[in-house]
Amino acid sequence: MFILYRYMLRQFVQIFIICFLSLTGLYVVIDAFGHLDHFSSFAEQQGVSAWSVAGRYYAYQSLGFFDRTSSVLAMISAMFTVAWLARHQELTAIMAAGISKVRVARPLIVAAMVVSLLGVANREMVVPQIRDELMRDTKDLAGENARELEARFDSRTGILIGGESVVVAERKITHPAFVLPAALSRYGQQIAAVEAQYADARPDRPAGYLMMGVDTPEAMLSQPSLRIDDQAVIVTPRDAHWLAPDEVFVVSDVPFELLATGTAWRNFASTWELVTELKRPSTDLGDDVRVAVHARLVQPLLDGMLLMLGLPLMFSRSGRNVFLSIGICLVVATSFSLLGLACQAAGGAGLMKPALAAWAPLLAFVPVASWMYDTMRT
Repeated sequence: MFILYRYMLRQFVQIFIICFLSLTGLYVVIDAFGHLDHFSSFAEQQGVSAWSVAGRYYAYQSLGFFDRTSSVLAMISAMFTVAWLARHQELTAIMAAGISKVRVARPLIVAAMVVSLLGVANREMVVPQIRDELMRDTKDLAGENARELEARFDSRTGILIGGESVVVAERKITHPAFVLPAALSRYGQQIAAVEAQYADARPDRPAGYLMMGVDTPEAMLSQPSLRIDDQAVIVTPRDAHWLAPDEVFVVSDVPFELLATGTAWRNFASTWELVTELKRPSTDLGDDVRVAVHARLVQPLLDGMLLMLGLPLMFSRSGRNVFLSIGICLVVATSFSLLGLACQAAGGAGLMKPALAAWAPLLAFVPVASWMYDTMRT
């Protein structure tokens, strides 16, 4: 059995690598063809080769591509491995030797789950570290161009953080305009400045936005700081020696990434970061983030479910048209995936509870997958 398992695992790995490289290469060729001028112009500015710029860009993008396709590629690799055995009559010989279909499928299931765990590791540890690179457009390879800002409320203070645009590389907002609630509008309803620099929390001061070149309201610069529940929210130069005469510091726990990336932020954040932001009083995140947290937890089980739906179909049709069998498996997988997306969309819209939205596809298909897997024992 060890020799058989090693043979099947080698086939699985080879097919997985070929499929991943083929799909990634197709994506790179199509995408790069339309952006060659961007790579060339940036390479001239940096004094390097355009190939090195494109290689670096797509090296990062391939990690994001793996995150999106690993589960489907694992199922496809398992399907083609079974199809390979059936095409060369090896599956018939294995069955004649008294080896059950369940034992034949065992290494494929283990291999697919290993791929699923690699996807989890990539999503939780690698993607959050390189999300700035993943979100860069070919027109802004240096991350220095201004991007559109998505205004957000600080739920703890009631301040609406807005502005003209953001510069990700410098973590700043150009022409910020912070709309103040009634409790903080003693000097005016809005703070406007030339730019605002995001500052992480330090031992001597909290996190927030340093607004430079404040021109509205000008009277605020000479007045005491504004507080909520005896905690300074808008710090003025009168009470802080580290502020310039035209600077104001707005205390806020709303991270800069939420302003710079908007709703796409959750796609590149780790589960721990999502949970942390959900607990933070300043960031009032929607149900879509809660659905995303539950979906992250259930994803390995969904990957296994996908395999349990496809493998029995391949074994039951091992003596028939191989490509038709693979097509049927892909139809089943697509239906399963569409159900998952529909439930997540319903959960994000508030039509379903977040936990139910993430777990519903699993609950719906467990009886079907269990019955189909049981047919492999016969």
